[in-house]
Amino acid sequence: MKKIEMIVERTKTGYSAYAKKYAVATTGKNLEELKSNMIEVLSLHFESGGVTEEKLKITLDLPQFFAFYKVINAKALSERIHMNQSLLAQYIHGNKKPSPSQTQRILKGVQQIGRELAEIRFLL
Repeated sequence: MKKIEMIVERTKTGYSAYAKKYAVATTGKNLEELKSNMIEVLSLHFESGGVTEEKLKITLDLPQFFAFYKVINAKALSERIHMNQSLLAQYIHGNKKPSPSQTQRILKGVQQIGRELAEIRFLL
């Protein structure tokens, strides 16, 4: 089974998600509950079950991403990817929509940070 793309949006009571190619939707108070509910509803949809978190492809827009991961400092990210801080802030707040190339630029910067963090080891 290919990855199932789920589009996630913020709501007044938490989060909602719907499958891009299937008639499946769910909600959750937080991201963990939402993921659990996605797996449950997709397993019901595909009678064979077997849907795991690894089979999910969660898609967020920039404002949703930065709402989920508030720990990422937009100013530091803008400096790292050589993007105007004000422009990135407008993308984050939804005032402007980034082009596909700008979105890729931001995504590559975030992914690079993720790879670096995954390689860090602390002295014990």
